[in-house]
Amino acid sequence: MTPAAGRWISTFLEAQAAEQDAARNTRLAYGRDLSDWADWLAGHGGDLARASRDEVEGYLVACEARGLSKATRARRLSAIRQLYRFAHEEGWRDDNPTLKLAGPGRAARLPGTLSVAEVEALLAAARDMGRPEDRLRNTCLMEVLYATGLRVSELVGLPVAAARGDPRMILVTGKGGKERMVPLSPPARAALRAWLAHRDAAEAARAPQPPSRHLFPGRGAEGHLTRQHFFLLIKQMAAHAGLNPAAVTPHTLRHAFATHLLANGADLRVIQTLLGHADISTTEIYTHVLDERLRELVLEHHPLARDP
Repeated sequence: MTPAAGRWISTFLEAQAAEQDAARNTRLAYGRDLSDWADWLAGHGGDLARASRDEVEGYLVACEARGLSKATRARRLSAIRQLYRFAHEEGWRDDNPTLKLAGPGRAARLPGTLSVAEVEALLAAARDMGRPEDRLRNTCLMEVLYATGLRVSELVGLPVAAARGDPRMILVTGKGGKERMVPLSPPARAALRAWLAHRDAAEAARAPQPPSRHLFPGRGAEGHLTRQHFFLLIKQMAAHAGLNPAAVTPHTLRHAFATHLLANGADLRVIQTLLGHADISTTEIYTHVLDERLRELVLEHHPLARDP
């Protein structure tokens, strides 16, 4: 990648951070994708300032030849489009080579989810697995996750201040530092109270060490339970509950939260707000999950759908 290309990309990423409030992981992904595009251009005698539509199409063909998935190619084209939109707005180019360029699309993939019975089995496993203090923490983690649909990073990073005062709603900081309020169910509030009482007593016993500011303290550098640790925990709970551990992740519980709300009549816009989705189209995939489930129910129970 040439120094000029590096300046284009770094300036674009700085603007994304300042103007679009893009999260760090999003900017890192843009940076990797755009660096790959710039390197490919340089290897073919081109550069960002003079790249043509044909070169963008040639790059996408090369990505496909390298075996990259449709989703990855669509993401890379999205990054390139945003870069050239920014370049055009800044006056770096008089044209945008990505206009009217057809992308590879994304492979249709419905998110995995769980039935209500499977979620109940996981919650029972959380209450039954490990030492008493582990059971309190794990029950709190699972009840709060299923009640709120939080991302795993949002859950493990919750500040203890958010849980003080037996709240009916908690403030969550999501992607890009955006904040939202999510309600807690009665079981989640009860689990939170029980865990908080134990946690505070354990913190007091550690004095004079400074107390943790996290609801779920951990020994890692960030000071809270890590995503990786919780990922392993939920696999163990799945096995304990008699479920397939490969089919259960923290994100599966997030999907279950949304799917079960939708199945019980919740408005899609409400679910969008609760999940922290910036775009309603991201939330709409849950309508497809529900449609698929309804189709399965019809095929299973409708008398005329059975094989003769």
